[in-house]
Amino acid sequence: MLLKDKVALVTGSTSGIGLAIARALAAEGARVMLNGFGDRAEIQVIQDELTKLNGDCAGYSDADLSNPEAIDAMVATCTDELGSPSILVNNAGIQFVSPIEDFPTEKWDAILAVNLSAVFHTTRLCLPSMRQRGWGRIINTASAHSVVASPNKAPYVAAKHGVAGFTKAVALEAARDGVTVNCISPGYVWTPLVENQIPDTMKARGLTREQVMNDVLLAAQPTKRFVEPIEVASLALYLCRPEAGSITGANLSMDGGWTAA
Repeated sequence: MLLKDKVALVTGSTSGIGLAIARALAAEGARVMLNGFGDRAEIQVIQDELTKLNGDCAGYSDADLSNPEAIDAMVATCTDELGSPSILVNNAGIQFVSPIEDFPTEKWDAILAVNLSAVFHTTRLCLPSMRQRGWGRIINTASAHSVVASPNKAPYVAAKHGVAGFTKAVALEAARDGVTVNCISPGYVWTPLVENQIPDTMKARGLTREQVMNDVLLAAQPTKRFVEPIEVASLALYLCRPEAGSITGANLSMDGGWTAA
């Protein structure tokens, strides 16, 4: 298996893109530390599934990524239970949709904390052991909104632009250490994060659910379909391959042509 004896920490991995990435990495032998919220019994089912896939074990942390101390504890738990991460996937994200003049300040703080600051904290904690090992992969889930903007999403757009810039900076710092640092920028992927923002967008723009899906979410994607989580997972897995060793500092678009213009 490609990733046998590798440890992968995947944030936001109890559903959606993160879960697809966790499954893809486990199928190649990685010991995966899950992170996210959800019913504990359902998460145990996912752990059992990953254990069967990798033939080894899988862990779980319910760390709140808006809390730096919780992030410290999550990385420590991963290291104690599975080993120090050689693959870090920063995937966790939250969203809230509102015009800027009505945007709750606590929502701004939370979005920046989870979507951007958490990427800094996990990276600063995991990169040293990757350097010592002489091999590592840091993959950040950004967004088409790391390149372009949409109205009523100022904090999310700001955070994702920040993730893209952070990725480039760390890639340069780690360029001679056998560690690659990249971000994947999907368009709209059918995940709970996207589904849950539909009511807010309906309210903010005075639209029906179908109008939000067709005229807002998919309006900019020439393919007129949602990106599938497995597509993002497959690209993340490729970035872990030896053949991807020269890909670093990249912002890889997977948006159905949204940012092609």
